[in-house]
This record gives sequence, C-alpha cells and structure tokens, in this order.
Amino acid sequence: MTAALVVTVLVSGGVYLILQRELLRVVLGFILLGHGVNVVIISAGGMANREPALLGQQDRAAMADPLPQAFVLTAIVIAFAITVYLLSLLKAGDADDDGRRAEPDGSGDGDGGPDTAGDTGTADGSAGANGGDR
Repeated sequence: MTAALVVTVLVSGGVYLILQRELLRVVLGFILLGHGVNVVIISAGGMANREPALLGQQDRAAMADPLPQAFVLTAIVIAFAITVYLLSLLKAGDADDDGRRAEPDGSGDGDGGPDTAGDTGTADGSAGANGGDR
C-alpha cells in the first residue's frame, strides 16, 4: 500500500513536470518518473520480510529475488545518463539563447525590427549624412 502511494506521487509529479514549458522542469519530471519506475520494480519483486539473497545462508524459499534489484541498478544508471544528457541540452540551449531572435526574412541582425543596416536616408526619404547614394 505504501509503495503504491509513493509511486502515485512520483509518477503524477513527474508527468506534471514533463508537461511544463521550461526544460529544467522537464528534467526534474524525468528524474521523478525514473524514481517512480524504480519503486515499481522493487515492489514487483516482493516487499515482504525476506532474507538477503546469500546462497548457503538461508532457505531459497525465504530469499529475496535479486533480479528486480539488478534491474533497479540498471535503471538507476540509465536514469542518471538521461539526466546528464538533458542537463547538457539545457546548458547548450542557454548558451544559444542570448536574448536575440532570428529575423523572419533571414537577415539575422537580431534587433527584432526591420533590417536598416544598408539604409543611408532619413525617415522622410531625404538624403542623410552619408549623401544618400544608392
């Protein structure tokens, strides 16, 4: 019963965070989902009071199943790798996002307005300080 409540909280929190816009919240959502899956796998192996899986020490019927524990160790490594990858994507996205936007026409001057780098005239159409030669 307790494991089911923990899984419910972790998975629902993870899904909620994955559906958010910020990438950091998505990363935290994947972490919560990973923990929820680990709890599911461990609880599937049986959470009854069982003895450690040491051959020759106990009866085999009383031993805990070591396979779910091995799966959880593998899942922890995979979740860590995914977390590192997502955090590197987050860092790379922050490096590219320095406040400038690409222009829709492809000019890419980044000011958000019309590209006026080659204009030499004034706003009323008369020649500016550069003489207005075009």
